[in-house]
This record gives sequence, C-alpha cells and structure tokens, in this order.
Amino acid sequence: MATLRLGDIAPNFEAETTLGHIKFYDWLGDSWGVLFSHPSDFTPVCTTELGTVANYYPEFQKRNTKVIALSVDGVESHHKWIKDIEETQNVTLQYPIIADESKEVANLYDMIHPNADDTFTVRSVFIISPDKKVKLILTYPASTGRNFDELLRVIDSLQLTANYSVATPANWKDGEDVVISPSIKDEDIPSKFPKGFKGIKSYLRMTPQPNK
Repeated sequence: MATLRLGDIAPNFEAETTLGHIKFYDWLGDSWGVLFSHPSDFTPVCTTELGTVANYYPEFQKRNTKVIALSVDGVESHHKWIKDIEETQNVTLQYPIIADESKEVANLYDMIHPNADDTFTVRSVFIISPDKKVKLILTYPASTGRNFDELLRVIDSLQLTANYSVATPANWKDGEDVVISPSIKDEDIPSKFPKGFKGIKSYLRMTPQPNK
C-alpha cells in the first residue's frame, strides 16, 4: 500500500457512522474536511478530544469545514461512548464518528502503524480541501492529545494561501502579517498587495493579511 502524501487525492469510501451511512465525497460536498482517528472507544484522551471538537464545532462551521472522527469500534459502541463524552465534557456531539471495524478506512489512510500498535489506529489528522486533495497530515502518538487550536490555525492558513500569493510565517495567527510569495516581483507588489509591504530581505517581504 502506497503512503498517502500531501497533494494526493484523499481516498473515497463508504462507511457506517453514528449519523448513518455515508459516501465520503458526497458527505464532504464543497466543504473542507477534517478526518481524525482514535485508537479506540472509551479511552480517556479521545474522550477529551471529541468533546473539544464538539465545543469548537461552530469555529469549523465558520470555515466551511466538516469534521468526522473514526475508530475501529462499531456504531453501537460509539453511541454508548457518545453518552460518556457528552456527560463528562458537557457537550452535544454534532458530527459523525465512523465505525471502521473492518479497518478499511484506516488502511486506506495508513492510520495503523504496526510498530506503535498493530491493532488500533494512531491519532491521525487529515485536512482535505474541497477538490478532495490532502492538504495536511499529522500523526500523534496514542498518549498525546491533539491541539485543535493549531488545526483551526492551519485551516485559516490553507484557506488564505489558496486564494492569495502568500505564505504564513512561524506562529502566525489569523489577522497577522503574511509573507509575499518569492515568485511575485517587487514591481508587481503594489497591484497585488495595495496595503503595502516591508522588505526585510530580497526573499523575505511582509504584507498585511490581504483578506482582512
């Protein structure tokens, strides 16, 4: 099986979820997507993660982004677990959890790393653009919960840089200055970036975020 890489087309699949049967591409539609996996149901770190995503759900909606979780347990187990998540995290789960008992989706997305665990999925994250391309891949060990503020930050960056000839610098947050692409000539900057720019080096030119 080939390893999934940035820029690849995200594999399509059909699956049972806590919100019914889905065809992944149809479910995504024209939205961005976040697919994130969990080692198994009724695990402590996963419980906090799913609760956090439920709390952040409006932020994903603002960004035209759908979220979907996955573990290799069944739908019935997922529904029981959701009760625990909602009780302990004081949330209502608005998004689906894939029941991947056959590990079909886990294998499509290379979520099982035998040297870490040959049965359960690692904490994988895939951000998928509306054209179904993989834009981000993150893999966390089972012992480390994810930072969902970082995922929102990355989505902001991906959506910005998809529409403008810019990149976002280290620790950038929405609203801060961005880097002008090296492919843009100095003489073309005024027409493309009317807010002006600061030249630090010939290859490092900063400009206010163009869509703010």
